[in-house]
Amino acid sequence: MNILILGGTVFLGRALVEDARRRGHTLTLFNRGQTNGGLFPDVETLYGNRDGALEALQGCRWDAVIDTCGYVPRVVRQSVNLLARSVGQYVFISSISVYADTSQPGMTEDQPTAQLEVEIVDETNSAYYGPFKAQCEQVVQSGLPGRALIVRPGLLVGPHDQTDRFTYWPHRIAQGGEVLAPGRPERPIQFIDVRDLAAWILNQVENQQNGVFNVASPSGWATMDSLLQACIQVIQSNASLTWASDDFLMQQSVGEWIELPLWLSESDPTIAGFLRFDVSRALARGLTLRPVEGTIRDTLNWAKTWSNNHAWQAGMNRAREKDLLNVFTRGYFAY
Repeated sequence: MNILILGGTVFLGRALVEDARRRGHTLTLFNRGQTNGGLFPDVETLYGNRDGALEALQGCRWDAVIDTCGYVPRVVRQSVNLLARSVGQYVFISSISVYADTSQPGMTEDQPTAQLEVEIVDETNSAYYGPFKAQCEQVVQSGLPGRALIVRPGLLVGPHDQTDRFTYWPHRIAQGGEVLAPGRPERPIQFIDVRDLAAWILNQVENQQNGVFNVASPSGWATMDSLLQACIQVIQSNASLTWASDDFLMQQSVGEWIELPLWLSESDPTIAGFLRFDVSRALARGLTLRPVEGTIRDTLNWAKTWSNNHAWQAGMNRAREKDLLNVFTRGYFAY
């Protein structure tokens, strides 16, 4: 197949290109050429800017386009308008964050998405990430009715993840010693190896399948404890886990999701279903997941290639972790 990828050099885009090349597809990338330039010298790359500089895409045709980096509805509309007659299928990478209400576990793709009641001028404000993605979905679906595949991934993990939200845990466990573990050990979590998501997306493209899909591990497939125990086993680390309660972490102003990745306090009923979405529709379309041990091993091996001055985007500073463990063991009980 002849596939256009908007992006193609960062994380999911990179995984899509690597898998699509193995499958023998003909690829074209469209990006600004500012990130990982020369990563795929054998793949045709068209340069431009998706906000107002799409001229390089004119006059070409593809079987499908995979939009890995659409965030602002106004910008996505430009590529949709240009490509509607040039592609057979438009694959839009959205997010599990599009839902208006995440208070109930087991939410399906049919639940209402978040809407903006007023026009937002600040397009860079991350607070509007979910509603913006929801509007982008609508732009794609209205521009290519019956030809849109809307993918709503959960947390993407694995090698080349620039967010560090998963990488922190294998790295921290590899350092050993007493590890501050967040919340209830049995708390379910959801994520998906970026390579598994890429494979599933390409399967859908090859079979010309459209629709809307939550794509992540099934609810209950992993817990915070099972993830950290798997890290210990894979790495053969001497790390020991000290489980600090939500109440303690909140009282100590520990940042959810970023400072302690994958942790969201269960005291907030509005997000009780956030890491427990229904993914049965994607499973029915052939979604498969590699064992988490492989993701841990590959992610840690990739992290070992970093320089010592790596600027972490997520995770807890060791000095702060030590201070919190000292406070916790003096006055609180673990789970």
